[in-house]
Amino acid sequence: MRGTVLFVHGLWMNGAESFLIRRRLAPRGFGLRVLPYSSISERMDSVARRCARHALALARSTQAPVHLLGHSLGGLIVYRAFQLGMLAPDRFSGDFCRVVFMGTPVAGSQSARALASVRLGRRLLGYIGSDWLPEGLHDRWVFPAQLGIIAGTTPHGLGRLLAPFDGPNDGTIALAETRIEGATDRFELPVSHTSMCMSSEVAERLGDFYETGSFRCVRSPGS
Repeated sequence: MRGTVLFVHGLWMNGAESFLIRRRLAPRGFGLRVLPYSSISERMDSVARRCARHALALARSTQAPVHLLGHSLGGLIVYRAFQLGMLAPDRFSGDFCRVVFMGTPVAGSQSARALASVRLGRRLLGYIGSDWLPEGLHDRWVFPAQLGIIAGTTPHGLGRLLAPFDGPNDGTIALAETRIEGATDRFELPVSHTSMCMSSEVAERLGDFYETGSFRCVRSPGS
C-alpha cells in the first residue's frame, strides 16, 4: 500500500459521501479512513485532537505515508490538528504527509456569516461551525506537510440563497475564500461544493497529489 488517507468531512455530513474517492484511490494503493465526529455538538479542539490521534495511530500501525483530506469545515479541523502541535514534523511532512483542502473556507465564509447572524442559523452551524466557519483562519500554511487546494467553480448550492457572491464560487464557498498562502499546489474544477466529493475528476486529482505533490501529474501510459 502506498499510504492511507484520513478523510475529515464537512458540516452536516458523515463521511459516506467519500465512497467514490475511496474507490478511485484504492487501485492506486491508497486506503481511506473517515474521522467520525459531530459538526453540531462537538468543539473544534476536541475534534482536532481526535483527528491528530487517529493520524498518529495510523502512522504507528504502518510505515507507509499518512495523508489527510478535509472537505469544507474538515479542512479547518485538519489545520487545527497541525496547529495544536500533536503531529510530529518528522513524521507528518514532505512525501510522508500530503494534505488536501477541498472547498475549505480558510479565509472565512460569507454564507456562514449570514447564517451566524440569526439564532436558528447558529444552531444549524453547531459549535464548530459558529466559531470557525464565519472568520476562517486568517493565517498561512506554515507546516512541513505539503498542502494542496481544490476549489469548485459551479455555483450550485444553498449558499447563494444566504448571501450574494461577488465572484466565482461553488454555490457555498467563494473561490477567494479558499486561498491560503504557503500552499504547494492549487486546482480549480467545474464542480459544486457538495458534488466535488462525488466527482471522478476530483478523485483522480487527489490521487495525483498524494502520489507526487502536484495535481498536474502526467502519468505514462499503463501506469
